[in-house]
Amino acid sequence: MARYRGPKAKIARKFNDPIFGPSKAVQKKPYPPGQHGRNRRRKQSEYAIQLAEKQKAKYTYGVLERQFANLFDKASRKGGITGENLLQLLEARLDNTVFRLGIAPTRRAARQLVTHKHITVNGELVNIPSFSLKHGDVVSIREKSKSLLAITDSLASRSSSKYSWLEWDAAEQSGKLVSSPSREDIPENIKEQLIVELYSK
Repeated sequence: MARYRGPKAKIARKFNDPIFGPSKAVQKKPYPPGQHGRNRRRKQSEYAIQLAEKQKAKYTYGVLERQFANLFDKASRKGGITGENLLQLLEARLDNTVFRLGIAPTRRAARQLVTHKHITVNGELVNIPSFSLKHGDVVSIREKSKSLLAITDSLASRSSSKYSWLEWDAAEQSGKLVSSPSREDIPENIKEQLIVELYSK
């Protein structure tokens, strides 16, 4: 599956938000990239604001257009709040969960671990980053991969802060999806209602 491979700092500056992780570029240059980025003061249309929010969500979670549209369709058919459903579906992706558990330092790194067959779900090898986890699913590091430097370094620097919808077993080096996160628990700076309004047009 194709994915965005371009410059991360440029995208982070475009949204003035370090969506790929801490970025010195955003801190030093808090304005859009390009020759006229510093002087851009045009008022954006409602559509442009909504579209930018969708693009931001796609870049944050590493999802392309068709995948994102399919997820939105699935979220809209579920009961409850569509925007919150969408974020819950994005959070339930395997690559995102590997990142949240601290097995990888970024979502890109998590995606690579999954595609390179270092991750198992309920004891079975899964190499599809977009694999959707269900409540009770256990995500583990493949036994042969537990000594990988990239994984051990990431786990060593793993934050003590935990996400309420995930359980981590340090001894087994595995995590479990115990519930769906509420909107308040998801730390991403995304205005999901703007995305819902965009798709409702």
